[in-house]
Amino acid sequence: MFLGCIADDFTGATDLANNLVRSGMRVVQTIGIPTEPPPADADAVVIALKTRTIAPDAAVAESLQAGRWLRTNGARQIYFKVCSTFDSTDEGNIGPVTEALMDELGANFVPVCPAFPENQRTIFNGYLFVGNGLLSESSMRNHPLTPMHDPNLVRVMQRQCKRQVGLIDHRTVHAGSGAVKERIDLLRQSGTELAIVDATSDEDLLIMGRAFAGVQLLVAGSGVALGLPQNFGIAPSSQASRLPTARGHKAIVSGSCSVASNEQVATFKARGYASFAIHPLRAAKGEDLIGACLDWAKSRLGDEPILIYATAEPQAVKETQAILGVQAAGELTEHILSSIAAGLVAQGVGQLVVAGGETSGACVKALGIASMRIGPQIDPGVPWCHAPENTAAPQGLHIALKSGNFGTPDFFTKAFGVLA
Repeated sequence: MFLGCIADDFTGATDLANNLVRSGMRVVQTIGIPTEPPPADADAVVIALKTRTIAPDAAVAESLQAGRWLRTNGARQIYFKVCSTFDSTDEGNIGPVTEALMDELGANFVPVCPAFPENQRTIFNGYLFVGNGLLSESSMRNHPLTPMHDPNLVRVMQRQCKRQVGLIDHRTVHAGSGAVKERIDLLRQSGTELAIVDATSDEDLLIMGRAFAGVQLLVAGSGVALGLPQNFGIAPSSQASRLPTARGHKAIVSGSCSVASNEQVATFKARGYASFAIHPLRAAKGEDLIGACLDWAKSRLGDEPILIYATAEPQAVKETQAILGVQAAGELTEHILSSIAAGLVAQGVGQLVVAGGETSGACVKALGIASMRIGPQIDPGVPWCHAPENTAAPQGLHIALKSGNFGTPDFFTKAFGVLA
């Protein structure tokens, strides 16, 4: 294993794994901390945790445990994967986990770069842009758990860290990997131990990838992964993304309420495909939505995909949260959707798309998936994966875990064409 990765949510893990596979690495993603050694042919292992929004102390403990497993099993470099929109609160969990890993590894400098220009996440002078606007002007300002109101990542990271946080700006990055290394040395000598790194293009990611070859620990979105395999003598290859032949019915479970997911749901429905809406308030009043949905699905599973969704506009989400509470509303929705996902697989679904980070985590756990091979990309940041045989899916399961903000409007139909 060349690279050991710790991801703070499940869709972020597949996003990272996808970019490593695109660059030629053979990647296994585990759900939670493994109990067995990695496969002998794995160039990288990505451990998917669900630590983005839990208490900082718990996030630190789980991340350290994951890092110790990776180091014990030979990882030469540790990669802490965070969201490309740097989802966090001022208390953490990005800063606390980073500093705990630094202490564990004895790392004296860590670059931090959540940029992914291919998905319109760029950093300029330390400010994070989503598309053409600042992070604080994007839909992330209304995120129910981690609203992002400050686009200056140096300030955001400094509020979470005890160590000094600096900046490696776009001029330095454009000057090449040698200039980036020199800047790292200067920052380290001045007592700065972390730095946000600007990136406005994929070429910037390749430059910093070369510059980070000797770094023990890096904190990044998935974009930086494009530039790391070259450091281990690995080049892009179609063999890295090969999966078994897909079989079984097709279904989508969407819990994300992002702008992108709302548009994807609307596009799917406008094209005439079958869909079933989940309303948490009805379940809270005692209605058996799980049973009703699975009964509805029985006669509709066939050659065409079906959609089950709790995706809703922000105002509707706020109204539900006001009645049930933020945490209770989220947990109820996750329970319903994950139970439905398990029921769909039991009815013969072999190709499953799940939209939303929290929803993906709940569904993967309900399905009892312990690890997945990473396959071909559907859209930037979203690959198909294959989970081997288990009790939930005796024939194995093709599954795609989509971050809420990722994917084109036609993602839900396009995805199945990639496996055809």
